[in-house]
Amino acid sequence: MSLEDQLYPLLESYNALPRWLQSTLGTVYRQLPQTWRYGAPYGEFKKLAIAGETWSIDDLQNYQLKQLRAVLHHAASHCPYYHRSFMRAGFRPENLHNPSDLKDCPLLEKKQLQEHLNEMASTEIQASRRLYITTGGSTGVPVGFYLQKGVSRPKEQAFLEALWRRAGYFDGARLALIRGHVISSRAEGRIASYDATRDWLLLSSYHLTPQRLPDYLETLESFKPDFLHAYPSAALQLAEYLDKSGQSWRCPLRGVLCGSERLTLPQKRLLERVFNCRAYRWYGHSERVVLAGEGAHSELFYFFPQYGFVEFGLPNEEGLREVIGTSFHNLVMPLIRYRTGDYVRLAEPDSLSNLEYPWPAAVDVAGREQEFLISATGRRISLTAFNMHDAVFDDLYAVQFYQDQPGIAEFRYVAGTTFRKSALDRIRQRIHEKLGDDFQITFRDVKEVEKTPRGKHRWLVSKLPQARLNV
Repeated sequence: MSLEDQLYPLLESYNALPRWLQSTLGTVYRQLPQTWRYGAPYGEFKKLAIAGETWSIDDLQNYQLKQLRAVLHHAASHCPYYHRSFMRAGFRPENLHNPSDLKDCPLLEKKQLQEHLNEMASTEIQASRRLYITTGGSTGVPVGFYLQKGVSRPKEQAFLEALWRRAGYFDGARLALIRGHVISSRAEGRIASYDATRDWLLLSSYHLTPQRLPDYLETLESFKPDFLHAYPSAALQLAEYLDKSGQSWRCPLRGVLCGSERLTLPQKRLLERVFNCRAYRWYGHSERVVLAGEGAHSELFYFFPQYGFVEFGLPNEEGLREVIGTSFHNLVMPLIRYRTGDYVRLAEPDSLSNLEYPWPAAVDVAGREQEFLISATGRRISLTAFNMHDAVFDDLYAVQFYQDQPGIAEFRYVAGTTFRKSALDRIRQRIHEKLGDDFQITFRDVKEVEKTPRGKHRWLVSKLPQARLNV
């Protein structure tokens, strides 16, 4: 297991230390070899991510078939839920002779993760190797799942770095992040902290008001990052402020790394014009089933074939297809033919030779819009930044915010069968930590939350014009 995974339970204690001590310990930790910090699998996945870009189509298909057979056999033999599911469907992993044979395997829904979590976990791998994570993703449907300690996190780091290298990333690059970190729960609180373990500047996603944006710019210029790693909504607010105030960006950047929310091409062009560098887009999710990113010379989203196996649902009335994925390497809890709830518009090249990589490619990723709660003092809180990754929303089938006036919001929830009202105190505390002291939140138990015309759950129903960026 990696040193990072071993130290992860101590993270809260580390964050409570005085800043000077955090800086000292973090700087020492940062000097350790990457294979110590992330574990030996990090180096293996790094080689895999890079090597796959030069593989032939036969090499890619052979690798995928090998991984699919391994994960299917493991799931059928050691995961009670999949054993029953395969038996009911008459699906036998040994009959998989081609990746296309996977179509006979049952699909996996988010609701099944909610109801059968522990039965999906492998009985062969010790419970101590499980890392429990939750997400509401783009839908407001909380789901919990297990990643594999010593595997899932170093794999993600290695593949993300491989993506970012297409935009000029290098080992040791200084990053400034605006990706949901809670620096202060006070509306007038601090906006930044320093992560010495990575030499990263962490900026609050919750204080991006016109009054505080000059503080952000001053802090960024003082830190001198190589890259801005931000939710698109956060980067766009900075760019919008600079554009409207007639100011120029004065801190040279090698790139802006944009993930977790949709970034349209006009918005991408705005970021590139204001920051005078490439804005690089990628698509992934907390479940870590599939991963895609722009090419080195193309703006298409290419799905890594060596990261996981991707399929696409039938096109809807808008020509969009749902992303369906099967995870590789995480044997603690495989996700097989998992319906992500995310939709893409596929690229339609005349031939594979017109693609930068001979991989599945998408023109656009839909469904992860830039939506905001608005505080009493005018702060915009991105729903992506609000997303919880602990167990606070366990036992809730769906959650949603409703807002029709700044600073006041209703938290609607659909209770699961094991939910207890006593859990609301903890939920209220965590929401306050994220949203801050200029919000009033009321709670409402509902039978169903409002959905989109396509029947998809919504994180936010807002009547406020400020809830969306006009960029």
